[in-house]
Amino acid sequence: MMWALVMFDLPTDTKRARQEYAMFRKMLLGDGFTQMQYSVYARPCASKETLAVHVQRVERSLPPDGEVRILELTDKHFERMRVFWGKRREQTEAPPHQLELF
Repeated sequence: MMWALVMFDLPTDTKRARQEYAMFRKMLLGDGFTQMQYSVYARPCASKETLAVHVQRVERSLPPDGEVRILELTDKHFERMRVFWGKRREQTEAPPHQLELF
């Protein structure tokens, strides 16, 4: 399994910029991304091909201003992430269950 991690820093200083921010965020949520942190969204993908489709969707939806980064991770890299709430260590999000066909 692969993960697409989208990180962004978009302007919100004008009404139009806030609308573009909201549209970009709504597109991410509609495409199956979940919010990990403020302006950091992740989506599991079953294969590199599926990941490429979602990366293209993000690229097509880029706002005209601001910075967007997309990081492609393997399941192994994602599960090795260290998550802290203050000084307390938390578990990394569990990957979704894969569909099994018999």
